[in-house]
Amino acid sequence: MTDKTDSTIAKDDLVVCDACPVLCRIRTGRTGACDRYGNVDGVLTRMDPFVLADKAAEGGGEMVPFLASNAGPGAESGKEWDGALMRSADTFVTGIGSGTTYPDYKPAPFIVASEHAGVDMVTVVTEGIFCYCGIKVKIDTDRHVGHETAAVRMDGEQVGHVTTAEYGSQMLALGGVRHLTGGSKKEGNATCQMMLALCNKEAVDLTVDGGAEMTLQAGTPPVINGHQEDRMRVGCGSATLGMFAKQWHGHVDEVIVVDDHITGVLSEHQAGQFLDMPVAGIRVRGRKSTPGRYFQVAEPGTGWGGTDITDPLTIIDKIDAKHAKPGMRVLMVSTTGEDAEFFELDDDLKMTKAKMPDPVTKVVDRIGENCEPALASVLFMAGAGGSLRAGVTENPVKLTRSVKEALTRVTCGGAPVYVWPGGGITIMVDVTRLPDNSFGYVPTPAIVGPIEFTVSRKDYETLGGHMDHIVDLATLAGRAKVTGWREDNPWPYGDGKSNGSSQNGPKKQ
Repeated sequence: MTDKTDSTIAKDDLVVCDACPVLCRIRTGRTGACDRYGNVDGVLTRMDPFVLADKAAEGGGEMVPFLASNAGPGAESGKEWDGALMRSADTFVTGIGSGTTYPDYKPAPFIVASEHAGVDMVTVVTEGIFCYCGIKVKIDTDRHVGHETAAVRMDGEQVGHVTTAEYGSQMLALGGVRHLTGGSKKEGNATCQMMLALCNKEAVDLTVDGGAEMTLQAGTPPVINGHQEDRMRVGCGSATLGMFAKQWHGHVDEVIVVDDHITGVLSEHQAGQFLDMPVAGIRVRGRKSTPGRYFQVAEPGTGWGGTDITDPLTIIDKIDAKHAKPGMRVLMVSTTGEDAEFFELDDDLKMTKAKMPDPVTKVVDRIGENCEPALASVLFMAGAGGSLRAGVTENPVKLTRSVKEALTRVTCGGAPVYVWPGGGITIMVDVTRLPDNSFGYVPTPAIVGPIEFTVSRKDYETLGGHMDHIVDLATLAGRAKVTGWREDNPWPYGDGKSNGSSQNGPKKQ
């Protein structure tokens, strides 16, 4: 989509790009520092095509670029839009490739009229320049990646930190304004490069101070210290006992589930007591919480159950002869079932390895069956500031209030977002639900991401919107691509009650 601006053309065919504060001077046939804008025959031009998402286009799950849905027989995938008229009811205008509002007093690049269920709608699209933005990464693994608050680095530069772990997952907080602009130029550039790659679903190599080396990519299994994770733990040691105690009953005299959070001991645990199991007398190290539940049995690590244990017998503190008997059968297993060993007590009450009975093996395998596939999840988080909102309305606070009241729906590249409560418009979006390469950057440094505001025409007028800049979809012929609509994303004009959307849809007048 060609973007003709008020840029000054010098006598040497230079064009000054005003799409961000860098103000690149671009020669004919070249692009600016961000590669997003170029000089095409003396005209400042957005180099990437503007993206339209269409329900009728093929390849909805893959977001495949496609010719306009009604272009006729012989339309081939991967083609640019030929400008043919499209049905607004089936087409959503994304912010991808639309351009920015900088220097921000300008209306958004595209304010497009449409109709849904008899209601006149308006979608305002732009590419936001986000300095206040970050990434939350969820890594499905019980392996220790680093201590909380430990620095996360790329190419030696700190780009984030390890944050509070969640159930079955390690968590990273990456990016943010402090790393983008509050440190050295090298730190800012590394942070921007890391965020751009992760948001565009590319693989990134990271290291944690005192912790792991990781390769992370949205929607794929994480690689930790060269090992690809396959399983997310089924639960903590206590939960694992609760799920499978009845299936072990009668085949073992004790089960110890090794876990960095809570290590479980079945015969002491409430699950064992409900099954009338006698206490086996095998005491593990660590701090006892409640019967059969132990904290801190070992240090965090990449061994059994997210501990540093490679030999499970090292967590055995003592064996009480008052309860333990020769021949007792003991299973020690991790929370993913990947590590498991079977023991019997000899005449001296020492644990000796033995062949695992088939019924016990079956339950160990079932632990693995109940583990969900390990993935790295990448959520982009950003605040839509006052200047960006000025591209929507002359009174930005009215847009904020409209979003909070669910009169205006916010999306990113057509993907549903979670809008945080409290002041401002702070959003969070799963990057795998956006089309590929939806994000860009400017070398200030900052991340450029698509954002759309969809509202009824009547409410848009009440907001003080830029009514004289509303255009029809049919007028947008040019450098545009049509992608198929992802079926797992809620339609932005719908009611917002499904597919993970946090917002209600625009209200019918």
